[in-house]
Amino acid sequence: MERSTTPELSRGAHTEVPGSLLAVVISWRSEHAMDAVALLLGPGGLVRTDRDLVFFNAPRHLSQAVTLDQQPEPHTARLSVSLPRTEPAVHRIVIGGALDEGTFAEMSGLTLEVLDASGPVARFAAIGAEPVRALMFGEFYRRDGGWRFRAVGQGWASGLAGLVTEFGVAVAEPERRGPELTRPQRVLPPPPPPAPERADWHPDPDDRTRLRWWDGTEWTAETAVHVPAGSRRCPRCGAELRRKILGGLAPCRCEQRVAEYLAQWQVRARRLLATEGLDGTGWDELLAALRYRRIEEHRGRELLRESGIAHVERLVTFAFADGEVLDDELAAFEHAVTELRLGGPLVDDLRRRMQRGHTLSRLRGGELPLVRAKGLHLDPEEAVHLDLPAIHQRMLARGPRRTEGRLIASNRKLRFTGHGIGTELPWARVVSVRVEGGDVVVAATSARGGATFTVADPEYVAAVLEGALRVAKRLVLSPGQRDSRSVPQEVKAAVWQRDGGRCVECGDGHYLEFDHIIPISRGGATSAANLQILCRGCNRAKGARI
Repeated sequence: MERSTTPELSRGAHTEVPGSLLAVVISWRSEHAMDAVALLLGPGGLVRTDRDLVFFNAPRHLSQAVTLDQQPEPHTARLSVSLPRTEPAVHRIVIGGALDEGTFAEMSGLTLEVLDASGPVARFAAIGAEPVRALMFGEFYRRDGGWRFRAVGQGWASGLAGLVTEFGVAVAEPERRGPELTRPQRVLPPPPPPAPERADWHPDPDDRTRLRWWDGTEWTAETAVHVPAGSRRCPRCGAELRRKILGGLAPCRCEQRVAEYLAQWQVRARRLLATEGLDGTGWDELLAALRYRRIEEHRGRELLRESGIAHVERLVTFAFADGEVLDDELAAFEHAVTELRLGGPLVDDLRRRMQRGHTLSRLRGGELPLVRAKGLHLDPEEAVHLDLPAIHQRMLARGPRRTEGRLIASNRKLRFTGHGIGTELPWARVVSVRVEGGDVVVAATSARGGATFTVADPEYVAAVLEGALRVAKRLVLSPGQRDSRSVPQEVKAAVWQRDGGRCVECGDGHYLEFDHIIPISRGGATSAANLQILCRGCNRAKGARI
């Protein structure tokens, strides 16, 4: 069945395609005879050998990745493209066509379709083709571990020879008298480079001995010298490097200008991290500015180590402001660590903290585990979420009594079984679950119904019990919704700026937390006036004191 949302591509547009066996069908309505052609290109944008050309004299590639149908339907040309069989060294597969008589401008209804087993996945109508005898319809290219297809529509007046020589195929030219023929002139603008969203230098499509700047949308007029790897010339300015007396090459004189620019760039980057962060386009533009000046990106990132650590510390503090770590907050943390190339014990500790907070938040939200409870009689449709050793504490007239046993939580009730004791507490009678003094305290509708448990990981146990309670009482929050304890983003930003991103007690800048000056349990408001920044140690020492 044909997809109702098949992308209709224009020149330069691209779309994701399934990484499977695909069919490429080119069709037209006029009486022209067209031969389809495919070229498998390496990372440099050229064929590795002439065998990477698939056409009427070589209809099948050695890897079986591309096959030309030699008996297509009338007014069609068809190729099979097996992306799973495509060798890792092949980065692009160009799809084109050539005419022996006439030009593509004379053809009517010229359309290319890419299909998988379910129907069309992309369509390109080559409307308004130039009067050329060879046309590059489009190309498959690798991106982020998958494949995409880009519509191109570039033509060559010199026919098939002009198309294939553009991508490195050697064509034997017949002897001829008179002046040599010039290289085919481009009829349409050159196609965009791989990863066209990224502004960068690429080999100039018109002169591969130099580089040309692609600004993320189109080719610009800016060109630069292309310095081959291993050359004694500076890769930025092309100047010849001097040899040192003791061996090696001396730094280029342009290095001083690079250092001056990096000092300015560092100020801009620090300001961006402190305000916008990495969510907008500002970070991409900063990296593009380095590439434009042909400065290695890692040199800029190395200057931001301290600012990057402060940025991820801020992300963690903001995430824990209301005790919930949501999916987007964890994703933002990982994105920042990856983009800024951060690592080390401090970052590892922050990651563990974020991942644990995310796990506890999902448990409190009702995403509960299922465990097997051995030797326990369950009610019909009862599922167990927790079964672990615990100590039940009871306050008696002669003092506290501690009983070792098993704490079991299901979707129906909370159980404790120990030597000489067995209690059950339906969720309907439970009022709240909290961690107090390192123990899990369960409050019930009657004083005698509550209980206190000592467990190895009280935060985890309390999160599971709170999640089970929410599910049983249908209090589960919808995805992305926060509870009443949440701190608005603008309040967090105001408090962070006011306190300078440091603990107001000791001035430490690590392991920071938002603290309610007057605790919520005592009527404190969630406002900038009632919030302050404390480090973990100062916050634990403060406790619930006012």
